[in-house]
Amino acid sequence: MYNLDPAFDYEVAPGTNILVTGAPLTGKRALALDVLAEGTRKGDSSIIVTTKDSGKRILNDYATRTAYEGRPVAVVDCVTRQQGVNDLRDDDRVKYTSSPVDMTGIGIKLSEFLQAFYQEQGIERNRIMVHSLSTLLMYSDLQTVFRFLHVFTGRIQSVGGLGLFCIDSTAHDDRTMNTLKQLFDGIITTYEDEESSIRLASD
Repeated sequence: MYNLDPAFDYEVAPGTNILVTGAPLTGKRALALDVLAEGTRKGDSSIIVTTKDSGKRILNDYATRTAYEGRPVAVVDCVTRQQGVNDLRDDDRVKYTSSPVDMTGIGIKLSEFLQAFYQEQGIERNRIMVHSLSTLLMYSDLQTVFRFLHVFTGRIQSVGGLGLFCIDSTAHDDRTMNTLKQLFDGIITTYEDEESSIRLASD
């Protein structure tokens, strides 16, 4: 089981994918990072797919939550090369895709990290975060993003991982949200003035 502390006193089964939804500035990204940091402290791997912030900024934020040097923490950066910084090379900590449109590349980089953590460190528990699906939907249509997420969530399920996928609920219509919700085992909703809530399909 994966413990969601400190966000929730709650455990979920391996292979669970959760949609983290809410309005802007309600703490979706912080909540998801906290759940990953909880895993890092317990020896799980943490892989962050970022479509909004650079890998460097994500790692700086992560360092304020937990010490990760020497631990299996990695970032798939979909931002930096799109901004014109092309002389960066993939390393053990950060791998780069050309842009958030490169969903095939995102899937490949995720698999490379999962494989490396398993083969080199024997790690079988993985926490994966995507921030944010709203950026993917800015660049690609709903059908393309749905197909990508179907494969991506399936990969997390197959390795017995925990997936957290952030989305700005106010940026998309009901059809888009309802279509995407089908892919997830549960939903965490963040609010401006009250505690976040969690609802799992099994509840």
